[in-house]
Amino acid sequence: MANSVSPKELAQKINDVIGGRSNVTGVAYCMTRLRLNIVDKKNINMDTLKKIEGVMGVVEQGDQVQIILGPGRVTKVANEFGEIIGLKVGEVDEAQVRREEIKAKNATPFKLFLKKLSNIFIPLIPAFIACGLVKGILNMIVKFNPAFAAGPIAGILIVAGDAVFYGLNLFVGVNAAKEFGGSPMLGGVMAAIVTHPSLANVTLMSRKLVPGRGGIIAVLLVVAFSSWLEKKIRKIMPDVIELFMTPLIVVLVSAFVAVIVLQPAGGVISDAIGNATKAAISGGGAFTGFILGGTFLPLVMTGLHQGLTPIHAELLKSATGNLLLPILAMAGAGQIGASIAVYAKTKNKRLKRTIASGLPVGLMGIGEPLIYGVTLPLGKPFIGACIGGAFGGAVQAFLKVAATSMGLSGLPLALTTNKPAMFLIGLVVAYIAGFIATYLLGFEDPQE
Repeated sequence: MANSVSPKELAQKINDVIGGRSNVTGVAYCMTRLRLNIVDKKNINMDTLKKIEGVMGVVEQGDQVQIILGPGRVTKVANEFGEIIGLKVGEVDEAQVRREEIKAKNATPFKLFLKKLSNIFIPLIPAFIACGLVKGILNMIVKFNPAFAAGPIAGILIVAGDAVFYGLNLFVGVNAAKEFGGSPMLGGVMAAIVTHPSLANVTLMSRKLVPGRGGIIAVLLVVAFSSWLEKKIRKIMPDVIELFMTPLIVVLVSAFVAVIVLQPAGGVISDAIGNATKAAISGGGAFTGFILGGTFLPLVMTGLHQGLTPIHAELLKSATGNLLLPILAMAGAGQIGASIAVYAKTKNKRLKRTIASGLPVGLMGIGEPLIYGVTLPLGKPFIGACIGGAFGGAVQAFLKVAATSMGLSGLPLALTTNKPAMFLIGLVVAYIAGFIATYLLGFEDPQE
C-alpha cells in the first residue's frame, strides 16, 4: 500500500530528491497537494520524485512543484517536511514573493480574473459542504419519517442547512474586498446594502428596489467598485481625517452607485446566466449534458472551470436548483471507471497501488490523484474518462437532476440533489462508460 510509508519517511524521501533547504523557498499545502516553491527545477529528478512510494503525481506550475499526496495525508507530510527543512508551512522567502509579483504582472488579465474568483469562493467550500450535507441528511430523514419535520430538531437543522445561503452575499462581499484591494468589512457592508430587506420600501425613479437582486454577480460588481474607489480616496485623503472620511465617502458614494447602476446591471447578467443555462440544459437535454460532461475534465486542466463558481452559486438560488453541477460531476465519475479499467489491465504493481489509493477519495469526489497519477500520464485513459463523463452528463441532463448545494462531488453529492436515486443512476452510467471506453481504447502499460 502507498500509505505503508510514514509521513515523516515520505517527507524525508521527498526532501532528498528535491535538493534540501537550498532549493526550497516556501512550503504550503492544499487539499491534496504539497506545494513547494523551488529555486531551480533542474536540480530535481522529476522521474525519481514521481516514483517515490506514496507520491500519486507531480505537477509543475511556474516556480512551484506540486506533489499530489491525497487528502489528510498531505497535511501530515507537509508539517513533517516543514520540520525537516526548517521552514514554517506557508512561509515564503521575501525574494520569492517579489519574483511571484513580477510573474503576476506578466499574467493575462483573464487568468488573473479567474484567480481572483477562485480566491473569493474557495474559502466558502467547507461551509457549502457542511450545510449541504445537513440539508441532505435532513431530507433523507423526512422522507422516511415525515412527522420529524414538525419537531424542534428539524427546525434547527433547517436553519443550519440554510445558513451559508443566508449569509452568502456577506461572505462573498468580505472575500471579494480582500481580492480587489479594499477593506474586507467595507466589502461586507456593501453586500449588506444591496441585500438589505428595507430596500423593498424604497422607490427610486418610479421603480421599486429589489433586495438581493443580481445575487452574487451584483455583489461582485458593487464590491469591485467600492474597493476601487477606496484605493483612490486613500491616496489623496490627509492622514488626520483618513480614518473616518475614507470609509464614509466610500459607503455614501458606493451605495447610490450600487442601487442605481450596478445592482440592476448585476440583475440583468444574473438573469441572463440563469436563463441561458436552464435553456441549454432543458432545450438540449441529453445532448447538452453529453457535451458538458465530456468537456469538463479538459476545462479543469486549463483552470477555466474556476470561472463557473459564481454561476454555480447563482444557480443554487433558482427555483429548479443547480442543474449544471450534477452534469459536470460526471467527469470525475468517468475517471473512476477509467481508473478501474486501468487497474484491470495493467501489470504494473506500483500503478495498481496508486489506483487503489486514489479510488476511495475519487469516489468521494476528489479526482486529482487519479487525474495526475493515472489517467493523464497514460493518455488514452484520460480520453476514456471524458467519454464516461459525457454519457453520465447526458443521463443527468435527461433526468433533470439538480444540486441544492455546492462543494461536493462524487457519491456525497447524491445527498444534496433533488433526485438522489436518479443521480446515482447517472453516476453508475459514467462509471461503466468510462470503464468500457478505456478498456477498448487501451494504453501503453508502463514498465515496473
